[in-house]
Amino acid sequence: MQIDGGAAVKPKAPVTPVLDIEALWAGYGTVPVLRDVSLDVRNGTITTLIGANGAGKSTLIKTICGLIKPMRGIVRLFGENVTGSPPDVMVRAGIGLVPERRRLFSEMTLRENLELGAYARKDKAGIARDFERVLNLFPEIKDRLAMPAGIFSGGQQQMIAVARALMSGPKILLLDEPTVGLAPVVVQRIAALLSEISSFGVDILVIEQNAEMALSVADYGYVLENGQIVESATSAALLASPDVQRAYLGI
Repeated sequence: MQIDGGAAVKPKAPVTPVLDIEALWAGYGTVPVLRDVSLDVRNGTITTLIGANGAGKSTLIKTICGLIKPMRGIVRLFGENVTGSPPDVMVRAGIGLVPERRRLFSEMTLRENLELGAYARKDKAGIARDFERVLNLFPEIKDRLAMPAGIFSGGQQQMIAVARALMSGPKILLLDEPTVGLAPVVVQRIAALLSEISSFGVDILVIEQNAEMALSVADYGYVLENGQIVESATSAALLASPDVQRAYLGI
């Protein structure tokens, strides 16, 4: 390529998404919930998928993580086709999951829940480093390691769920409805945490009904309705979209 007769300029290489979903169909039995869903998560970004309850958001998360095998379509992680890989393979490949409604082991201690997050790792020094990092990230719970996870408040349990996922050493963190049922002040805390985690170099895909929170913290967003992507744009553009404002922001 030449510019004004000057020296040749090498075109930039295309950026490979960290996570790339292509024409994905998935569901339960023979009934599809997701239909031809395509999206990607880019390096250094927070991406959100918003949609009403029942739109298929959790089905997408479960399919990405290997809990549901897709009917057709492709899931790529760092350019590698990982479609249908089991959950343990996905964890070792760099996927961390904060599941809907937290799914903590309530009778086990906070420490034990965090240690379980690192079950697939063998790097003891790295585990110890990340253990200290997540405790510093969550000062609300760091001095209560010996307490059963079930006695913590809902907001604190959500923080434990995030901390447990971070203990796997993820390259990309998936969060399924992380603010559902939480008080507004805790929702704000979760939003701030997402930005801080992103600053550590962990890419994020957050699935949310709370569109205002999700779009305020994300770089890019997708709108899922009835199992299909109906809109995608920068978060700023979606916040300004009349359709999104009317359907999800009450404007």
